[in-house]
Amino acid sequence: MSATTRQDPARDTLDALRRRFSPPLALVYGMNGSGAIEMTGEGARVRLSDGRTALDFGSYAVTLLGQRHPGVVAAVRRQLDALPVSTRVLGNGTTAALGEALAAYADPERLTRVWLGLNGCDAVEAALKLARLATGRTRVLAVEGGYHGKSLGALAATWSSRYRASLGPLLGGVDHLAPDVEAVPAAFAGEEVAAVIVEPVQGEGGVRPLEPAFLRALARAAREHGAFLIADEIQTGLRRCGPRLVSTDAGLRPDAVLLGKALGGGVQPLSAVLATEELYAPLTADPFVHTTTFSGHPLGAAAGVAALVAVEELAARGERLAALLGSGLDRLARRHRGLICGVRGRGLMWGVEFSGAAAAGDVLLELGRRGLVVSPCLGRPEVLRLLPPLVATDEEAEEALAVLDGACAAVPEEFRTATAAPAVS
Repeated sequence: MSATTRQDPARDTLDALRRRFSPPLALVYGMNGSGAIEMTGEGARVRLSDGRTALDFGSYAVTLLGQRHPGVVAAVRRQLDALPVSTRVLGNGTTAALGEALAAYADPERLTRVWLGLNGCDAVEAALKLARLATGRTRVLAVEGGYHGKSLGALAATWSSRYRASLGPLLGGVDHLAPDVEAVPAAFAGEEVAAVIVEPVQGEGGVRPLEPAFLRALARAAREHGAFLIADEIQTGLRRCGPRLVSTDAGLRPDAVLLGKALGGGVQPLSAVLATEELYAPLTADPFVHTTTFSGHPLGAAAGVAALVAVEELAARGERLAALLGSGLDRLARRHRGLICGVRGRGLMWGVEFSGAAAAGDVLLELGRRGLVVSPCLGRPEVLRLLPPLVATDEEAEEALAVLDGACAAVPEEFRTATAAPAVS
């Protein structure tokens, strides 16, 4: 085939996405990739159809172990050759091994029971359902700014009106409280509460670490009122923010921890609920009260076991990267004051807040052209998330900071406002 008739894979892919999925989605993909699509990935990089490579510091926190981590890929390949899918009427050792590994990983004295799903919504739905069944109550408390998914049950706990608009009535009995210690007592007044669900660091809500005093007050009030505390660590867990789990490290003693995104090692879709005996009691009594067809599927279970091992092997690397990024983003925030209004984050989860959504969008497109993938906060469009993988090298971290610096410098002057030096937290 001659060069003049050879098909362009990016054009063909974007055309198919436009025809079969969504024209706006194809437009966004095309803009983000400057007309190119992703082809292969390895480590902290993806290779694009036009021959360029891009650093993956995004992927909505899924690629904590980078692209195609060799340990996870090998485990999945072995499982694929043995038992890729479960019969659902027989037990298998891989799924059982993941349950043991998860119980040992989090809080082996308290979080002794496991339920497995495919994505974060699965875990949220299961945990809320268990709380209502175990307590006989229906009321749930969530936190303003929180994000827990877009399925109808999980959506009731999600704060952003962007996702909730025109979809009411949602799951009844969900109230939101401000992330303020003073708001806690009033939130528990009135009807008894079945569960409190909270992200210790709000990801989609703009990368907002919640104040430890607020989290402690919320956990204490939940215990005093006989409500279950559900820590949504789908994005923050597995050392994304430093410790294995932010909630247990903070001494909150949650009744359930929800994991997802990175749990499948960036190779398989996988989520989990790690629960106390009390919260899990409905499933102990009747294991079919909440099921999904692919819960605990062997390929995902194999990936999960390998991912937990790899995360711990790279824990020290994560601490080093976190320090590099924290200090580097501090420098950039001061250099680009007027464009960058604030930097927030913890560990390998950072949010850069710009002077407005238009400024953030311009930076996002410039980053795509320069070879850095980040994740926008759709509910807070003025914030871009940097979610680097544990496998990134010092040089790649410095490269990402240099690309961000250059992208900020290229932003038109009208996006800059006179302001004091931005806060870094």
